[in-house]
This record gives sequence, structure tokens and C-alpha cells, in this order.
Amino acid sequence: MAKISLEEKIKKTLLDSQFISKDALDKAIQIQKNEGGLLSKILVKQGAVSEEQLMSCLASQLNLPIIKLSKYKIDFEVLKIIPEQIASHYLVIPLSKIGNTLTIAMADPLNIFALDDIKSLTSMTIKPIISTPDEVKKAIRIAYGGVNAGVMDMLNEAGSGQESELEHVKGEVQMMQVDEKVPVIRMVGRIIDEGLKQRASDIHLEPYLNILRIRYRVDGELQEAFEIPKKYQNALIARLKIMSNLDITERRLPQDGRFKVKFKDKEIDFRVSCLPIAHGEKIVMRALDKSNLSVGLEKLGFLSEPLEAFKRAVLKPYGMILVTGPTGSGKSTTLYSILNQLNKPKVSLMTIEDPVEYQLEGITQVQVKPEIGLTFAGGLRSILRQSPDVIMVGEIRDSETADIAIKSSLTGLLIFSTLHTNDAAGAITRLVDMGIEPFLIASSLILVVAQRLCRRVCSACRREYRVPMEVLKKLGINVKEEITGYQAQGCKQCNNTGYMGRMGTIEVMEIDEEIKNMILAKESSDRIKEYAVSKGMKTLWENAVKKFLAGQTTIEEVLRITSE
Repeated sequence: MAKISLEEKIKKTLLDSQFISKDALDKAIQIQKNEGGLLSKILVKQGAVSEEQLMSCLASQLNLPIIKLSKYKIDFEVLKIIPEQIASHYLVIPLSKIGNTLTIAMADPLNIFALDDIKSLTSMTIKPIISTPDEVKKAIRIAYGGVNAGVMDMLNEAGSGQESELEHVKGEVQMMQVDEKVPVIRMVGRIIDEGLKQRASDIHLEPYLNILRIRYRVDGELQEAFEIPKKYQNALIARLKIMSNLDITERRLPQDGRFKVKFKDKEIDFRVSCLPIAHGEKIVMRALDKSNLSVGLEKLGFLSEPLEAFKRAVLKPYGMILVTGPTGSGKSTTLYSILNQLNKPKVSLMTIEDPVEYQLEGITQVQVKPEIGLTFAGGLRSILRQSPDVIMVGEIRDSETADIAIKSSLTGLLIFSTLHTNDAAGAITRLVDMGIEPFLIASSLILVVAQRLCRRVCSACRREYRVPMEVLKKLGINVKEEITGYQAQGCKQCNNTGYMGRMGTIEVMEIDEEIKNMILAKESSDRIKEYAVSKGMKTLWENAVKKFLAGQTTIEEVLRITSE
């Protein structure tokens, strides 16, 4: 009786368990014959089977356990056995060492070359465990991240640790005013330093029962950096409060502050939020790099066609321009970039915000303080008596603010503001729902922009592939033949995420006479959007697809950021 190969057993198990159809399996086998490669990877790429289903099948046939790495605490001493380069290349991570046996988690337990190389490298008996590629990539990123080694240095009071690239800014709170050899000072410096090196927009310090967890938000996605022993928690938080000019004795109420640092010859503002929670105080630091605002709208990644419509509206002498989108979609950066371009000695620019994000010279900025009665509406009334030419209202949250802003735009002022809506046409419905008269909206509104931030696929490790016609048709992308797309892979340069940086994607709706009539007739947002599209407006989805077709991003990212 002929011996059945492992691959045949896996095929049979997949069919028996009804994970995939015979047609899908045959198609994958044909691709393997034509192009080569692992059958498992082809099946996942074709969408015939999920990684979890494939892991389950492999585990049953190879009699290997499956591990959820996100729930596993990795021993940093064991990590030293396998270099990061080998771990990333073979998608493996060492978990434990007992005697001469090394247990490793593998994304592909069928990779005999990986097992042989690691056995030769370590001179140990290798015991594999299965995990999904995404789990292994994430574990490698967290475990081998340079931050961990730095924190280990900082926790060793005798060691000097790595030199920080941060400097305090004169006139601001002195960051480094005490002995740099004090471990807590070095720890805070390294946390901020590493966050900026990894291009983090936010740094989270989160107290738990036994540890203080540090996470960085990079390109919109939170990534675990490291855990710090609980005994350092209060000292770290106190240090950050001193830097942010906050009350270190107040632990029951939320507080907001800010500080500045100099990093690689750039001045970075940090907006700090402190919130009392169950196991201490959570601190979130938002990094605000003013140099990003001087680049202009052209450098924010928008496509040329919607950008031209945006620029035409900005040059108008009066009216209202709204930028809509969810939190973290880049609305503030876009508006500040416009203000920076309009910032000339002959123009009076004023803003009312909660909080003031970027502090810009030449612009009068007002911070909302509801606890003393300084609301958006009240502040806006006062600003109107200060003879402004352009006003930026941080956010329209209520009918009173909306009413004052719209009426101000009718008196000869250019007003910019933001709203939380899914698309451009939805902003009109939102204003009507707030109780604003349609004739006021029609008279004042000149442009509505819906915005999202789309991650750029990493150019160093992106993988080219032919996108099948059936996939394109299913997604409503009309092309005559298969096209070349890119898939995110992950490398050291992009921290194994597959993406490097973000760009803006916008949907721009110009308010013409017909849309004004539709607003007056109280037409639905769907009808208004339908008309705008017929007149040439490109939706968020269409703009994002263009970026995919241009090779700037992935189809997964397009699907993530659009609401279609």
C-alpha cells in the first residue's frame, strides 16, 4: 500500500472538514504547478481557507499544539537564542528552553529548512508549536523591538542606558533639569525618544494590576511596546505631570497639559491627557509636529482633482468650509495646513478649539473652557468682536455654535470647521438635524470635504501580485484585464506592519446652485450625493481605489478606511 504524503493528508482533511471546496483546492494546486510556492500560502491568498482553519488542519495532522501568542508572556532571556533576523526570515519565535530542548512557535511548521537552520544555529533539539503568521509577526515586533532592550538598561540603575536624542526647549518646562542618571528620568526620556523614532502619533501609559503597559500608535494602529514593573508607575506619572505643568498631588480628577521637546532639530509639541482609572492614572501623550503643517495641501497625499476644488474654495472671500470624518482622520492637520498658508500679516486669523492642538505664531488661538462658561458658542461671539477675517472653529458640536458660525460666514467671514459624519453629503443632513434653517445652510456653505487617512504600503517589502478579475468585479473596480497590486508584507523598516506612513484621501463636494435648491427642498443626503457624483464628484471609495491602482496602498486598506 502506497504511503500517503503529508500534503495529501492535509488536502484530505481540508475537504473532509468542508473548510474548502474541491474546485478551490484544484485551482490552488494548478497555481502551485504553474508558479510554485507553498500550497498553504496559495490557499490563504486565494481566500479559499482562513489562516486559523489551516492552522487547525495542520495541528491535527502533525499532532502539534496551537498557541495564541498574544496571551503568552515571552521570556526575554530565551529571545537571545535566535537572532531577530532569523526569527523574521522564518517567522519563528523562541518560547522556552528546558535542558537542551528549545520550544519555538512557527507560522509554517512544514518549513523543514527553517527547522534545520535553527537546529544548526542553536545545537539544540527543536520542538515546534503552531501559530498564525500575523500572531508570529506581531510577537516578533513586540519582543525584538529595540525598546525592550532600552528599558532593561534603564531598569538597571548601575547602567548608563542609551543616550536620548531629546532636548528641552527654552522657555518651556525644563525636561532634563535633574540628574540624567536618575533611572525614572532616563525611562521617561527613552519612552518619548523611542516613540518618536517609531513615528508614533500617540504614546499610551496604561496602569494595570501588576504592570504599567506602554503602547505606541503608529500610522493609526496601536502597537504594544513593552511593560514596566508596577513599582516605577507613580514615579513615571509624577515625572510626566511635572513636565506638563500639572498638579502632581491631584489623582482623582482628569487633567490636561502640554510640553515641548527638541528631537532631531525639530520642535515637537506634546499634548498630555491624564485620566484616573482603576489601577492608577492613564496618560496619553499626543505628538504634534508643526513642521508637517508648513508642507501645504499638496503634500498631504490628496489626488489632484479633488485638491483643485478644495483650493478654489479656500480662495473665496467668505462662506463656510466643512471638513468631516471620524476622530483621527486628519481633519485638524488639513485645517491647520490651510491656516498656515493663509497666515499673512494682512489677514486676521483666529481659532477657537478644544483643546488648542498646534500653537502657531501669527494666529490668535482661544482654548474652550466650559467649566468657567467659555464654550464654543460664547467664545465665537467674543471672537466676532475682534475683527477677524478667517475663523477656524475646532468642532461644531451643537446647534448654537452651528448657528453663530453660519451667520458669521454670511457677514463676510471665511469660516472653517469640522463635523463627525461619514461622507460629504451627510454634513448637510447633520446641520438640518441640529435645527439650522435650510436657507441659511444653502446661503453659507461653499464646500464640504469628507476625509480619511490611508496607510501607505511599505515600498521596501511590498509584494507584487496579479489581482484576479473576479476579485476586481466583486469590489466594483471596472478594468478590462487583471491588474498588478501590492500586498503588505512587513520588514524591519516598517516594524513588520507592512505599512509606512499615511496619506489623506478626500471626497470633495462643491455646493453649486442645484445642490442649494436641493437643500432648500430638504432632499435626502443620498439624493444630494447621487447628484454630486453625476456632476463628477469622486467618492471616498473611488479616491482610495485610485491610490490602490497607483500602487500606493493595498486593497485591504481601501476596504478598511471606506464605509462602502
